[in-house]
Amino acid sequence: MFTNPEVKALPLAERRRRYREIALAFLRLGVVAFGGPAAHIAMMEEELIQKRKWASLEKLMDFLGATNLIPGPNSTEMALHLGFARGGLMGLLIAGVCFILPAVLSVLLFAFLYARHGHVSELAGVMDGIKPVVMAVILQALLRLGKTVITGPLASAAAAAVIALNLMGISEIPLLLLAGVAVMLIKNRGRLSGRLAALPLLSPLAPPASELAVSISAAPLGTAGLFFTFLKIGAFLYGSGYVLLAFLESEFVTRLGVLSNQQLLDAVAVGQFTPGPVFTTATFIGYLLGGAGGAAAATAGIFLPSFILVIFLNPIIPRLRASKWLSAALDGVNAASLALMAVVSVKLGISSITGWFTALLAVFSLIALLRFKVNSFYLILAGGLLGYLYQLVY
Repeated sequence: MFTNPEVKALPLAERRRRYREIALAFLRLGVVAFGGPAAHIAMMEEELIQKRKWASLEKLMDFLGATNLIPGPNSTEMALHLGFARGGLMGLLIAGVCFILPAVLSVLLFAFLYARHGHVSELAGVMDGIKPVVMAVILQALLRLGKTVITGPLASAAAAAVIALNLMGISEIPLLLLAGVAVMLIKNRGRLSGRLAALPLLSPLAPPASELAVSISAAPLGTAGLFFTFLKIGAFLYGSGYVLLAFLESEFVTRLGVLSNQQLLDAVAVGQFTPGPVFTTATFIGYLLGGAGGAAAATAGIFLPSFILVIFLNPIIPRLRASKWLSAALDGVNAASLALMAVVSVKLGISSITGWFTALLAVFSLIALLRFKVNSFYLILAGGLLGYLYQLVY
């Protein structure tokens, strides 16, 4: 069940070549993975789907729908899915570790400096230059994915409804489930007559919202305590880095009293301006509370649930597609996922386009991507450099 038959049938030499390819691709992506999950997934779509043809756009959207239904960092889970598609179980493990590793190492460096000097180095100029470029990358991905997902009036209506309801304050998980069930029922309405009693129901893929807000039980400080505390957070956390902030404040500031509010905000800031998933905030806190061993334990704890869930979930996605009912539900979830990605993009755009300089960077980056097919890797590096130079001049 946990193997990829296509990869298993390959000669050993080809499998090893793929493992090296996966490692290099995700190490490279991990270095420039700024801007949050939407940006990370957009970069994967450009690099691994458009250029390397590791999977189809349809399969990428299935992966995206699946990642939205389970807890954990969506972009890391997307890396795991793509690693499995390219290299089986070993490819999944390599992709996950290599995507996370650059972020973990950079956060560790900041944690080491912070523990000795008590402040976080300012990288405002670099980030001001990177953010508008990331926005252009996201817009490019939305345009391409939209052609694959929004294929008719039903998908369009589902996406529009999800955007409206999300802006009204309804959270992501209920919207994903609602869109999936609604599209499933509408597409299969002809089969409903006389068969309502036998209608297959989607088993709850996520606990109710009231159960998501569980309080994390206090754990003794130490490597094991940090591991199990972050393991619980990783197993229950849906949503953005702001949700992670709430969990961390409740546990480490309010319950245990081992961090101050300023230390917590500094930890989250480091997670935001370093590349990769913001979940590497756990690495920073783990180092402050338990040194290198604590950092390793916290990092392993918060990411382990994602590895386990994707290992179990990825092999059953083709079975979902084989069922008319569940395939329709997955279409609804994909439309909702794209709609939620669009909402996040608008919010990111509002915060990243702050003046004429960032507006020009975003426009020229989008032209470079769409017209001249410039690699986003180099655009992001150039954006960071221009942002730094602009800060020096102004």
